[in-house]
Amino acid sequence: MRRLLTSSLRQPYGQATRQLSVSQSARTLTHYRAARNASMSKDTYTSWGNYPPHQQGGEHLPIHCQNYVQNTPSSLLPFGNGRSYGDVCLNPNGKVIDSNLHDCFMQFCPESGKIECQGGVLLASILDLVIPHGWFLTVTPGTQYVTLGGAIANDVHGKNHHRVGSFGNHLIGFKLLRSNGEILTCSPQENSPLFCATIGGLGLTGVILSAEFQLTPIHNSDIIQQSIRFKNLSEFFSLAKESDSHYEYTVAWVDCLATGKHTGRGIFLRGNHSATPQTSQSSRSKPVLQVPFTPPISLINRWTLKAFNQFYYHKQSSQKPIRQVTANAFFYPLDRIKKWNRIYGPKGFLQHQCVVPMENAETAIAELLNTISRHRSGSFLAVLKTFGTIQSRGLLSFPRPGTTLALDFPYRGKSTEKLFAQLNQIVIDAGGALYPAKDATMSPDHFQQSFPRHEEFSGFIDPQFDSSFWQRVAANKNTSIHPNCQRARS
Repeated sequence: MRRLLTSSLRQPYGQATRQLSVSQSARTLTHYRAARNASMSKDTYTSWGNYPPHQQGGEHLPIHCQNYVQNTPSSLLPFGNGRSYGDVCLNPNGKVIDSNLHDCFMQFCPESGKIECQGGVLLASILDLVIPHGWFLTVTPGTQYVTLGGAIANDVHGKNHHRVGSFGNHLIGFKLLRSNGEILTCSPQENSPLFCATIGGLGLTGVILSAEFQLTPIHNSDIIQQSIRFKNLSEFFSLAKESDSHYEYTVAWVDCLATGKHTGRGIFLRGNHSATPQTSQSSRSKPVLQVPFTPPISLINRWTLKAFNQFYYHKQSSQKPIRQVTANAFFYPLDRIKKWNRIYGPKGFLQHQCVVPMENAETAIAELLNTISRHRSGSFLAVLKTFGTIQSRGLLSFPRPGTTLALDFPYRGKSTEKLFAQLNQIVIDAGGALYPAKDATMSPDHFQQSFPRHEEFSGFIDPQFDSSFWQRVAANKNTSIHPNCQRARS
């Protein structure tokens, strides 16, 4: 019989432990404390982009949290690991509640790949636990340093959306704490409207205390990767179409400074998990570099971008090399550098991520890139990917059929805001949508056009929960509370 891990006793949530016993007959791993070194004295919070420049006040969500939310008079917003780029994780008119005390594994079945853990567990901790048992996250975003609660609240997607959809598609259910102290079980079968509202619900429906979801089986976490240089957008779309049926993971880096017949040139990456059984855990190496301080000005400018883009594009040979790379190198290249967001300087940076319907994608993406070039701006983190047709469960889920483009820009005041207004309008005119998890500039009108079910969603918002993003895109909206959520007012 396969040897499985189990804890001998449930550990108090306030005491970290890594003491595990091995059982021949146990079916689940229960209440294993995630390894996480959180600063218990932290009382100010920022977004990952350091824009808007707001020092957010907050507190750790206590272990016994029902009385806390009932007795807190100010507005609240859950805060995971602070990897949202814009203001969706900020609540300047109230406080954020930090979930890092809630980082226990509740149960894990290595035979079925079902896992349940608290909302403050990092995806990195989940991977540390499940890879040795032959499992991987079915959906993972571009960083492993996000919490489970944050992954659900933003309904994150990965390089395999064309195969499996977004994170919410693999949820079995979760426990949701409302401001009246009630803890609701939400799943496709129970409280299903609130289940759908919370997936991609930006933390506004309550606190996700714990969740159960399905992992995907693997032989090896390493990826057999092929990299292909393409000359323009037309070649990208041909590669994407060719690759989707044969490769689990696809993504491309784009040279956003290239113009003319080379507009949209870049490097296309595609890959599958290695079929060779894994013999070591070398792929779970930790970050080895760190940006030690915030420089006085952004290190990202047109000159450094031009040099980087030329080097990165031309270092790729035309031979379509295939090699085996670690999961960290393929999925999380930026995680190798701690505090990489500091390179954008004291003013921070903004990310623009959109999705455009496939029928308009090539024209709209070209217009976006040409607009950026005319603005004499650019991004060395320019990621292009096609989404599949699997429908997301969330009322405000961002992923949908089409092509998504993500770009980072140092914040330079009004000129950056003007550029984003132009980019946003191009997306909306093409029938596309903007991603709230990365946003700091979306207008109410653009939000409503991006998310046609916004009025339905607003009825599920917990009346004590709020965010800077919601104040910006839905301020003063008269909304009714869904009947299933009336009790949160009591």
